[in-house]
Amino acid sequence: MTSKQRAYLKSLASSLDPVFQVGKSSLTPQVTEAIGEAFNTRELIKVAVLKNCMDDPGEIAEMVAQRTHSQVVQVIGKKIVLYKPDKDNPKIQLP
Repeated sequence: MTSKQRAYLKSLASSLDPVFQVGKSSLTPQVTEAIGEAFNTRELIKVAVLKNCMDDPGEIAEMVAQRTHSQVVQVIGKKIVLYKPDKDNPKIQLP
């Protein structure tokens, strides 16, 4: 992913609300599975890491991206933005 594509996805993600929250039990298989299923209906997902989660948001982002075969767009504070293009009908056209 180029820096232009990443910047474009960041601009799209700025208006999104977090779809999932990672809490004190950290990244459970259920959370990972739910995020993977959410990529069936959307291509760009924002995840919030709650204050009671002691794990590093960057590490959580990398693990989720690896397990869901998506890409980390950005990690700012405790917010993670992930992108996975739809194979059949991509809605987001990257520059």
